Amino acid sequence: MGEARAGSPAIALESVSVRYKGRETLALDGVSLIARAGEVTAVLGANGAGKSTLLRVVAGLLAPDRGTLTLGGVDARTLDRRAMARVVALVPQIERVAEGFRVREVVGMGRSPHLDGWMRPRREDETAVDDAMARCDLVHLADRDVATLSGGEHRRVAIARALAQRPKVLALDEPAAFLDIKHRLALREVLADAAKRDGVACVAALHDLEDAARLASHVVILRGGKVLAAGAPADVMTRELLATAFDVSPTSLDVPAARAPSRS
Repeated sequence: MGEARAGSPAIALESVSVRYKGRETLALDGVSLIARAGEVTAVLGANGAGKSTLLRVVAGLLAPDRGTLTLGGVDARTLDRRAMARVVALVPQIERVAEGFRVREVVGMGRSPHLDGWMRPRREDETAVDDAMARCDLVHLADRDVATLSGGEHRRVAIARALAQRPKVLALDEPAAFLDIKHRLALREVLADAAKRDGVACVAALHDLEDAARLASHVVILRGGKVLAAGAPADVMTRELLATAFDVSPTSLDVPAARAPSRS
């Protein structure tokens, strides 16, 4: 799969539907989405709207019942798990702690899809880990046992591991969860840098409207597994649409000023 040019579609979901076993209602119902290289796409919606399910589809962990997923123009169904992992990195909302490993070792696991059969790291793998550790403020924790970390530190390790993977698509489910103010602000820079410097298509499920307004080039609002609205933040992050998405009164919302669409 070739390098995606900035602004080119890195992800395309077309009419994707997912139903979990034993559930009557669809978790995703005819969802279409395009996320572009070099941009941050924010996915907004209430709990149960389908955000996590969408990211699992993007990461290849969940096959849709209907519809298609393409990555850089390639049908995801033609890619095996290892090939998918070289393209997409997922930071899930909740993940198991890798007990018995040190921080640098866990971050280094992000390089696994790129290693040879002997799993021997090369200089470029070490460089990718060094870079990810620095970007997530983990250098001073490199030798710590991950079992001793706080919730926020675990979150930063998960994000660093995904960055070390050097993906073309970075899917993040509530990436700011457990982060303190310092690292929450730093996360905005990390995602913006991944998009602008590395040309990654970042797709982030967010609850924080200010993060979406500041970061996103494109916003998708889900409600009940369907796309309620999609477009530039200034166009879709309106009081009325957000109130509908979160089932609250419009007067109770403090809607941040969204970034203007890029003219570049």
